[in-house]
Amino acid sequence: MPTQPPVPIEQSALLVVDAQDSFKLGSRWEQRSNLSFESNVSRLIQAYREAGLPVIFILHNDSDPGFRPGDPEVRLMDFLRRDEGDPLLLKNTRNAFTSTNLQEILEARGVRRVVVTGISTEQCCETTTRVAADLGYDVDFVTEATATFPITDPESGDVLSTDEIIRRTEFVLRGRFARIARVAALEQELQRVEVGV
Repeated sequence: MPTQPPVPIEQSALLVVDAQDSFKLGSRWEQRSNLSFESNVSRLIQAYREAGLPVIFILHNDSDPGFRPGDPEVRLMDFLRRDEGDPLLLKNTRNAFTSTNLQEILEARGVRRVVVTGISTEQCCETTTRVAADLGYDVDFVTEATATFPITDPESGDVLSTDEIIRRTEFVLRGRFARIARVAALEQELQRVEVGV
């Protein structure tokens, strides 16, 4: 369960999960949920940099075209700027912990709170959130800094809209695994770190 009050933001890291060109294959990207995804993720990265706190990037590999090891799309999206000291982890599981050394990196930096952003809202972002909570981290899930896509049921043909996916994800995470956080609220917390308040 998320702590009240939250673990201090000074003990947090920003996770940018699977914001990679793999999702731009075909027409998928045009169907995404959040047209402000790039600007919201960029705002958080900037706020973390100004506060001197860790930003960690994660990329995903699996057997799908565009996600396979060596596929050129397995790279950070162009809007992202990775600094030399920012870890870049490659995972092959839906969560960012099981197949990487993310937990070791967080422990080495004294991180007790993670802020989750990236793609897809209900898949790798949600799964990372659940595992982080189970490992004892305080978690902020920033829905407005995630993106997802409509899902079609292969058996019935029914389509789950992005609005339905987001509503369900927030319902199951809120108060159990994470706080549903807003970009502006996190920016305010981080500004206090920057000015030493």
